[in-house]
Amino acid sequence: MKIWQALEQAYPDTEVWETHTPHFEVRNIHFYVNKCGFQIVEFFNPAHPMEHVPDFPDAELFFRFEKQMSK
Repeated sequence: MKIWQALEQAYPDTEVWETHTPHFEVRNIHFYVNKCGFQIVEFFNPAHPMEHVPDFPDAELFFRFEKQMSK
């Protein structure tokens, strides 16, 4: 958590942070949502693939998170 806080402090002009993590990484999901304040904004799956990633495997499940920073 301290590393994430240091990143936010190092880049105070960032308006929105974005990251992705695979569905099976439950600890990552918990960390980003419950510890760092991210929101899950998209769920990539075979019916909704990552179109901007041409080699995205159809069987993969990923979450996209965003964190809106207040000014």
